Amino acid sequence: MKGGTMSSRAVLLLTALLFIPGLIQAGGRSESPPEEAQQPDTTAEEVMEDAFEPAYLALHRSGELKERADALWEMMGDCRLCPRECGADRLSGETGFCKSVGTTLHIASYHAHFGEERPLVGTRGSGTIFFTHCGLKCSFCQNWTISHQGRGSEVSVIGLANMMMELQRRGCHNINLVTPTHYTAHILKAVDIAASQGLRIPLVYNTSGWERMEVLKLLDGVVDIYLPDFKYWDSEASAKYSAGAASYPELTKKGLLEMQRQVGTAVPNEQGVMERGLMIRHLVMPNNVSGSKQIMEWIAENLPKDTYVNIMAQYRPSYRAYDYPEISRALTADEYREAVSKALDLGLTNLDLQGFWWAP
Repeated sequence: MKGGTMSSRAVLLLTALLFIPGLIQAGGRSESPPEEAQQPDTTAEEVMEDAFEPAYLALHRSGELKERADALWEMMGDCRLCPRECGADRLSGETGFCKSVGTTLHIASYHAHFGEERPLVGTRGSGTIFFTHCGLKCSFCQNWTISHQGRGSEVSVIGLANMMMELQRRGCHNINLVTPTHYTAHILKAVDIAASQGLRIPLVYNTSGWERMEVLKLLDGVVDIYLPDFKYWDSEASAKYSAGAASYPELTKKGLLEMQRQVGTAVPNEQGVMERGLMIRHLVMPNNVSGSKQIMEWIAENLPKDTYVNIMAQYRPSYRAYDYPEISRALTADEYREAVSKALDLGLTNLDLQGFWWAP
């Protein structure tokens, strides 16, 4: 600070850190979803307020969307939808590592959600659908009643399509699919049905980041917005805290490059709402367990400098986190500040810093 005036960078850091004591939320998998909120219906004219056309409509019209859904469905016969490739015959009713039973679809909740990133929430909310179960099985998951214990209700594929249409009628800016990997076949079938009924808002693939390339290729031209986590830099950490998922760092890096290739850099429309692009989440964890500095370096070196990166500060020890002393406490202000400072030093220009949506 010179002459009594703080630099813009210092102001950014200081203001962002004012949010640390409360650790405000910023992200769908970091807090158990609230109960479904009733929102007023929105006219078709309000929903279709611009000329944007979601990617999946072209595949629906050509019939390819159904073909891809069928290909993903067949993968459940010797299940390899997620990187576990557990081999469960879900088509015959077997239970996968993720705890999904056969081809049964379970959903925890769906609603207009206002706790997501601002460019997804807009003025009318993000139309989130929280899927039950998860293949990654993080020991510190704050949604553990859903991901580990299986809270949710059985829903048909047609029922899922109806949920998408209802969220559009309520005026939501997008369909936000939270933890979708193990249900990608159901999702594509539902999108195909909903598209025939007039669905035309962006599709958000809200994932842990741990994806198989074969599955991502089948999502090319289906997903409009990728919203992946980049949880860990180190494979020992991912194996330790996520049930042996040692391949997480390697596959996530490959996956992010493929997502960037498919949808490009995220840029909001004139209303400040995102319609297409890659948006990355990184949860800073105590004692640098997540490898925040290395992750910021990789993003800066391998993706555009204006890649949207949400540096998340709301870590709280949950579920089995207390089994590991190094992650059994909340994040400190210094730990968060170090991650933010590193990102700024690297020249990343599109940072969501807990109360800031666009870093100057």
